[in-house]
Amino acid sequence: MNIGILSSNRASSNSSLAHSMHEGTGKKSQLGKFFESSMVARRVLLFVAILGMCMLIGDGILTPAISVLSAMDGLRAPFPSINKSLVEALSAAVLVVLFLLQKFGTSRVSFLFSPIMGAWTLTTPLVGIYSIIHNYPSIFKALSPHYIFHFFSRNGKEGWLLLGGTVLCITGSEALFADLGHFNRTSIQIAFLFTIYPSLVLTYAGQTAYLIRNPNDHDDGFYKFIPTKVYWPMFIIATSAAIVASQSLISATFSVIKQSVVLGYFPRVKVVHTSRNKEGEVYSPEVNYILMVLCVAVILIFGDGKDIGNAFGVVVSLVMLITTVLLTLVMIIIWRTPPVLVALYFFVFFTMEGVYVSAVCTKIQEGGWIPFAISFILALIMFGWFYGRQTKIEYELTHRITLDRLGMLLSNPSVQRVPGLCFFYTNIQDGLTPVLGHYIKNVKSLHNITIFTTLRYLLVPKVNPLERIVIREMVGLKGIYGCVIQYGYADSLNLEGDDFVGQVTESLKVHIQDFLDGVQCGTTVAEIQEEISDLEEAKHAGVVHIRGKTRFYIGKSCGWFDRIMLAFYEAMHNNCRSALPALGVPPPQRIEVGMLYEA
Repeated sequence: MNIGILSSNRASSNSSLAHSMHEGTGKKSQLGKFFESSMVARRVLLFVAILGMCMLIGDGILTPAISVLSAMDGLRAPFPSINKSLVEALSAAVLVVLFLLQKFGTSRVSFLFSPIMGAWTLTTPLVGIYSIIHNYPSIFKALSPHYIFHFFSRNGKEGWLLLGGTVLCITGSEALFADLGHFNRTSIQIAFLFTIYPSLVLTYAGQTAYLIRNPNDHDDGFYKFIPTKVYWPMFIIATSAAIVASQSLISATFSVIKQSVVLGYFPRVKVVHTSRNKEGEVYSPEVNYILMVLCVAVILIFGDGKDIGNAFGVVVSLVMLITTVLLTLVMIIIWRTPPVLVALYFFVFFTMEGVYVSAVCTKIQEGGWIPFAISFILALIMFGWFYGRQTKIEYELTHRITLDRLGMLLSNPSVQRVPGLCFFYTNIQDGLTPVLGHYIKNVKSLHNITIFTTLRYLLVPKVNPLERIVIREMVGLKGIYGCVIQYGYADSLNLEGDDFVGQVTESLKVHIQDFLDGVQCGTTVAEIQEEISDLEEAKHAGVVHIRGKTRFYIGKSCGWFDRIMLAFYEAMHNNCRSALPALGVPPPQRIEVGMLYEA
């Protein structure tokens, strides 16, 4: 849908995307039209989506912290001399090692994940069955819904507040999308229904049976209910499983940030695909080390597991609620699901998750404020980046150089065509970057052969070499060509500069021959040879790569909101990675043309 935070006409420029969207959905729904027409509704929707994503990144910080800290806490039962500070230090050390191993990718160590999770899902229910038999065999009657109604009628408001403690039983399910980067939907459903769910029910039933017999052990219900003879094997399995659980949320965080970078919602960071077959297996060095520092800080500053648990509960329940709201909109606007099914889905999930959210929000003062602080900082970064990007795109589309305009600029007698081959990088598909007009007006020249180059990212592992470089002739303009370089997520763009130039010029020669043979019937072999020789001559005269380095000029006419947001965007833009990937271009061949965009 055409949903942004600026004027609605921007999306019309991306005609191919708009066309495919409209073809897929047919006539727009009333709700879709409402969002397109209402600026306030679009901004609220963007804020909700950004909040959900920021909460998920907060989840990626809190999950490793609470999982490893809870597992390592098992050392205190057999060794009473070990104090809380030592457990926190050991947990921090385990997390540092885990984050340092991320650069090798999950594929290198994933052969260990299945045995670890298999051992966890098999051994914990066995211990649970043992506890049920020895402590309270009739515990399974708790599966009857009768008891939950009885619980709420007996406890009232206190029962509602206690839901904040049980929300941790369903954590992890909010990150199932990350598993879809590695497995298909059917395998996840089978694994959950036939292994995870029965294992959790038996484990929790065993813990409950133990606590009915030993109510004073509620502070550590897991390690206390494990029999002494199997304590150490269970400790090793629990710690290993906590590390794997941490890995899943770290992978989810990498995945969602990578998608956000591609969509223009997050400052550009380095993204490395650690697998050539799975798009979901990604790693970002900057994000990895920031997560590591924040995870260790959470453990060392908020070492009390209860505070982290409260923060964790707030994050998980809010992520689920926001997902439900956004998915409902997708069902109505995009999928056109029958209203009865939409209402049924929304009522069941929103009611259940809404009750949990209302309960955990009472814990905000007891650690629940942590994810809000993290999310606020992240949301500010995302909104500032997106606002700056949208403003820049709007300016470029409004002031783009058309082919007719380029022809007029070149027809000016004062503009000279100079020897050489120039790659001029542009992000605009319909038209050319305004930096070009700024360059020609001030330098009064353009190279004899100029190739306007656009890099296009495709959601495929590798682009067919024959489709990698797409050349188009700019009719009526001598020596001017368009070039789109398409690459997939597993393709390397770190080509040697000369090799890159060679590939493009070879593709250009083939295109010249095909174009002149096929389109212009009166074309002679001499004309084809002349154009190809011009290309070779320009290549030997020297190759240069030109890209724009644009900044906003914030004038006095700008409102206070634009002044703040665009200044914030400029600060981030100056400190993030270049939009132009390193093509191995030698520094002497690079030219950056500065231009001020008037906000």
